[in-house]
Parts: sequence; structure tokens; C-alpha cells
Amino acid sequence: MRELQVLIAFGGFVALLLWGVHMVQTGVQRAFGKTLGLWMGRAMGSTPRAFGTGLLITAAIQSSTATGLMITGFALDGLVPLVPGLAAMLGANVGTTLIVQALSFDPTALAPGLMLAGVWMFRHYEPGRARDLGRALVGLGLLLLALHELVTLFEPLQNAPLLGSALLALAGAPVIALAASAALTWASHSSVAVVVLIMSLAHHDLIPPELAYTLVLGANLGTAINPVLEGGGDGNPASRRVPMGNLGTRVAGCLLGLALLPWAGPIMAALGDAAHAVANFHLLFNLTVAACFMPALRPYARLLQRLLPPRADPHDPARPQYLDESAREVPAVALGQAAREALRLTDLLRESLRLTGQALLREDPRASGQARYLNGAISQLDRSVTAYLATQDQESLSADDAQYLKSILTFSMNIAHAADVSGMGLLGHAGRLHKKHWTLDPEQQAELAEVLERLQRNLRQAAALFVSGDRAAARALAFEKEHFRALEARAAERHLERIKTGRIDAADIGAFYLEILRDAGGVNACLVNAAAYPILDRHGELRPNRLRESE
Repeated sequence: MRELQVLIAFGGFVALLLWGVHMVQTGVQRAFGKTLGLWMGRAMGSTPRAFGTGLLITAAIQSSTATGLMITGFALDGLVPLVPGLAAMLGANVGTTLIVQALSFDPTALAPGLMLAGVWMFRHYEPGRARDLGRALVGLGLLLLALHELVTLFEPLQNAPLLGSALLALAGAPVIALAASAALTWASHSSVAVVVLIMSLAHHDLIPPELAYTLVLGANLGTAINPVLEGGGDGNPASRRVPMGNLGTRVAGCLLGLALLPWAGPIMAALGDAAHAVANFHLLFNLTVAACFMPALRPYARLLQRLLPPRADPHDPARPQYLDESAREVPAVALGQAAREALRLTDLLRESLRLTGQALLREDPRASGQARYLNGAISQLDRSVTAYLATQDQESLSADDAQYLKSILTFSMNIAHAADVSGMGLLGHAGRLHKKHWTLDPEQQAELAEVLERLQRNLRQAAALFVSGDRAAARALAFEKEHFRALEARAAERHLERIKTGRIDAADIGAFYLEILRDAGGVNACLVNAAAYPILDRHGELRPNRLRESE
């Protein structure tokens, strides 16, 4: 019974550790995501700058996996050269070691203060950067607290015979130990959490030094798997060059590390205690791999280009049609091309919403699959527009050009966000309807058809506003939010009335229908943010009271 309690506690604290890492990552990415992307795009011009950028961004968001996916997104259409992309991945791998180094000094005493400040910021501020940073602080506090509890939990396990036997078996099978650590890192999406866990085991002498270093090698291998599986999903082998190149450097480094393990123990022991030795080995491994591969990146890139040749599909909706590299010499032309590409997003979203309506109202699974495909294309095309604008020479832009660039980015980002909300929300609801064999009643179907048609109309209006900048039309689109709020409120009243009068039964899906309307309102909010709010903000009409005064 005692062993079961310890096992559950161990699993719970590991889960808390992973959740803390996740909160830090999402908090920083929500607060600075677009800014980080633009900064990375501008810094990809040279190999040393790309290395430093990858290092700094990973240190900020605490995830080389997230940085890898970001770099892969920039490289999808060749908008980021392959050599700087590979250099940025090497920098990202070194960046994770800085986080581990900081955590190796046990800053647990900071946890309560971090969580107190984070919760206050999260509850005090409206949704925005300050609130997202509060989320990151809460996550960092939870991460430190989980580490402390794991250290405490391991203390009585030093003499546990079962654990000792299992770890002894791993010590005798380094390849299996490396594979197990890689699998755990891949599943958790966090090499930081896994390496810190290894540090805790080593601190309590639960694993010998050579096994600890083998597990660290596995963590470094596992963190390179996620960008390969999650990035470059367009079927084009060329889009996998950066993540596959990063995986290749990890594999080569792990093979070299396994060969040198017998000599690593004495060297690491001279640099600190068991826990710090693990952190130092993690740092030394990544610095060595970076030092070995940085001079060889150009021939390595040529090898990747031969092994993974491009395969262009002229009918691929995610393939940019107007992002002409030669247009960069004239900023006005380059911005015009980017604006045309951004408008293509509305065409793709219009077709995606039409297919989504078929999936919801006709329970057509084929339409649902096609809509998801288009939503993926929208997301990829948005990344292409962002990368194209991020690598534009900022010094050559006038003040008006800089403002226009910002409006294109805002429009593209929000249209892509609308596709995300539609995909995760509306298409998810369509799947539940089909899976549970639910059917909307005739009144709900008629209302939902009208809602989807209104979204199509607002999408057309958003595209027109992006071109015309008409203030009156912007105010009209902004007030569409009120229509969707009122629609949801009326549906909620109907559902509540059914409950009060006892006309609700097990088959009633009124609450589920409210979720559909709420997500439809989320899509509409993205359209308003894309086109109406930027125009009104420029003219000082963004606040609701000013909007009403203008009517």
C-alpha cells in the first residue's frame, strides 16, 4: 500500500512539473509569440545571429521543441535559409541547458513569491500581455514546487530494493536506457523536465553517473523528435530539412556520447556534485555538438537538400502565390504582394466555413476532413506571410509602410486564428454530433444556418475593409459582436426555459448548441479584430463608448 501511495505521488508531482513547464511556455508564447516570431525572422540573416536567436528564444520560452516548431514553420516555404535554420536549432538546444543550469541551484524559495505575483497579475489584469506573464510566473512557481516535492519524495527511496533492481537493469543496458529517456521526453514535450528529473535521481544516488549521463543523451534525442513529427506536415520532403537536420545532429551526438561515456564520469565529478554533474554534462554535450556542426553546416545542408528534394504541388492551397522574393527591393511592391497573399486567406476560410456548415447541418464527415485540410493550409500560409514580412528590411520602410506592414500582419494572424477557432470548435462539435448521433432540432438548424451565412457575409466585409479602410463599414462590422452576443443570450434563455418547464430530457442538446454559438461568435470576433478594430483604432474610435457616439 505504501509503495502504491509513493507511486501515485511520484506520478502526480511529475505531472505538476510538466504542467508548470507548459504554463511557462504558453504564457511567454501568448505574451510575445508574434514578437518572438518577427524577431526570429529578422535575425536569420547570418549563422551566428541565428544561433544566438535560437538560444535566447529557447531560454525565454523554456522549450527547444517549441522553438524548433517555430523555426520549421519559417522554413516551410524556403523563406528562412536552411543553414541559419540549422544554426538556430543548435542554439535552441544550448538554450535548454541554461534553464537546467538555473534550476540546478534549487531556487525553491522563490516559488511562493512567484505564484503570488503570478496569480495577482492573472486576476488583476484584463486579457493581454501582463495577464499572460502572470500565467508564466504561476507556471514557474509550480515547476519549482514540483521539483522540491520530487526531491523530498526520493529521499526514502534510496534503499528501495525494487527501484534499485529496475535502475540496475537500465544501467546494464545503455541503449534501452537512452531509448526510454527519449520516449519519455517525446511524450512530455519537455527535455527540461526530464533532465531535472534525472538530476533528482542522481542527487539521491538512485542512479550511477554513467546511467544518468545516458538518460541525458536520451532526453536530448527525444526533444528532436517532436519537430520532425509535428512540423513540415505538408507532404513536401523539403519542409522536413530543418527538423530532420536537427535530429541528425542529435543522433550523431548521442552516438559520440555513448562512445565517450567511460571517460565522462571522472571529468564531470570534478566539476560538481551529482546533480550539478548532470546539468554540466547536459551543457557540455550540447556545446560540443554545436561546436562540431557549426563549421560543417553548409556541406551538411547540401546533403539534406540532396536527400530531401523539394516537391512542389501547383494546386496546394498552402503554397504562396504572390510572395515574390525579387519584390523585396521595393518595399511598396513587397507589401502589396503580402497583402494579396493575406487576402487569399479569406478565400480559403470562406470555403472552409462552407464545408464546416455542411459538417454541422448535414453530418458530412468528408466535408469535415476537407475543412480541416483547408484550415491547415490557412495556418501554413499565415506563417509564410509572417516570415516574408519579418525578413523585410525594416530600415527601408517609411512610417506609412511600417503601419501597413503591421496591418497586414494583424489581418493575416486574425484570419488564421479564425480558422483555428473554427477547426477546434465548430468542427469539433460536428464530430461530436456525428459520433453521438445527435440531431439539432429544426429551430436550431435554421438559426445555425443563418449564423453561418452571417459569418460568410462578415468575412466578405472584413476582406473589403482590409482594402478600403472605410470607417463607417468598420463600425458596422464591429457591432456584429453585439449581434452574436444577443443571439447566444436568446439561446441561453430558451434553454433555461426548457429546464424550468420540465421540457428537457436526456436527448436535449441545448447546452451543446450554446457551445456551437459561442464558437461561432469567436470566429466572428477574429474577423472584427482582423479588419474593423485596426481601422477604428487608428481613428481613436476603438473604445465601445466612442463607437456608440459615432453611430
